[in-house]
Amino acid sequence: MSTTPTTMRLTVNGKRLDVDAAPDTALLYVLRNDFELNGPKYGCGLGECGACAVIIDGVAARSCVIPIDGCIERDIVTLEGLGTREHPDPVQQAFIDEQGAQCGYCLNGMIMTTKALLMRDPNPSEQEIAESLRYNLCRCGAHIEIMRAAMRAAGHVMDRER
Repeated sequence: MSTTPTTMRLTVNGKRLDVDAAPDTALLYVLRNDFELNGPKYGCGLGECGACAVIIDGVAARSCVIPIDGCIERDIVTLEGLGTREHPDPVQQAFIDEQGAQCGYCLNGMIMTTKALLMRDPNPSEQEIAESLRYNLCRCGAHIEIMRAAMRAAGHVMDRER
């Protein structure tokens, strides 16, 4: 891999952005450090935890292990590209409504994975949602609220156990 910086153009959240970086630089670093998009988080750096998830061409992807030269001519969406504070995406709103976070570190991955699933299948079953989210790690134990939020985003309403 080349470590010589090169100017590359990426499409992020609908905008064409140029970056000078080595082609093998992880997409996560460019998103956070160069484009100041802090939705994706650095978690494990190995593509295992999901905190760095983005959507690339409609598919949830782990940005900490994807080199930027593999992202040229692809559509990249980060958490910031889904909605705004005033008008959150329906998935973001479902997570707000269900209080689907404690510390919030995993939230980016949970929301982006849910969004990608719903883009593929607007009406997934509870089992399909659980399977989709199973590789996103949450250390706080907000799994019930996260599942409720994902189910709400999919149009299902789960009974609250209170």
